[in-house]
Amino acid sequence: MAREQFGICAEPNLHSYYLMFNVLDNKNNFIRKALAALPALFEDYADQFSESNLNAVIAIGANYWHEYYPQAKPQGLKPFSHLQVEDRYAPANNYDLFIEIRSDRADVNHVVSINVCELLNDAVELVEQVKGFRYLDGRDLTGFVDGSENPKGMHKREVALVSDTEQAEFAKGSYLHIQRYKHNLPLWQTLKEKQQEDIIGRTKRDDIEYASEDKPLTAHIKRTNLKDSDGKSLEIVRQSMPYGHMKIQGLFFVAYCHTPENFELQLKSMIAGDGHGNFDHLLKYTQAETGAAFFAPSLDLIAAIAED
Repeated sequence: MAREQFGICAEPNLHSYYLMFNVLDNKNNFIRKALAALPALFEDYADQFSESNLNAVIAIGANYWHEYYPQAKPQGLKPFSHLQVEDRYAPANNYDLFIEIRSDRADVNHVVSINVCELLNDAVELVEQVKGFRYLDGRDLTGFVDGSENPKGMHKREVALVSDTEQAEFAKGSYLHIQRYKHNLPLWQTLKEKQQEDIIGRTKRDDIEYASEDKPLTAHIKRTNLKDSDGKSLEIVRQSMPYGHMKIQGLFFVAYCHTPENFELQLKSMIAGDGHGNFDHLLKYTQAETGAAFFAPSLDLIAAIAED
């Protein structure tokens, strides 16, 4: 039975380091072997600093997948699609590799990230790096709890991981989407607390969801809490974290799922709305500056690809 990458469904950490790379020409064989060596590196540091609760995920970009593993492709894997309606948009970027490192110690994340970059060496270009952190009791910098709708327990694995019956070769892998959002906090902070709550659809202090009949059609959770034709919720597993400094602040959004469709439908609902002019009004106060799609293979598939 395939083994998933533990970081996909692990509990939240206090700190994160997100690394995005592009692979240089003629380095594919090196990359396959280097990626296969990373899980052992992560395990070594997890043992060495057991109190840090180190988690990590390796993911392959949609545009790079054919170079990484030309024999087969996850059925739903495709490049992130640029989406724009009026002044609301979600840009698309091309990253070949995404390495997510999370732990409860920023220094451990730093050491592990240095080792990742040294292992990949001159086979890659580091395109972007973002440090995330836990804010208060798991809140976004807007002041609202982030990820309240995340599935819990074993259901989290059902939502995040491809099952044996869906795609046997890619079982225990996960479709991954990332977006780096930049918040306009000075504008957000001009709103009264009740105005902010109406935009989110939850209370700010107690994190209590509005009753269905009280949610504005433009509320964030109204636009993202979708159901399929059978009434089943279209869920994702969020591993997002705030990032920033005194001049720039935002959210590094990370979503895992057994299908890419749930994220794509949620994003479309936010930007395009419901066809009656009701889009996500949170987008008046935050803007995605990046967007990319990946697949995080099982540990067994990463090892097998390196041996081919």
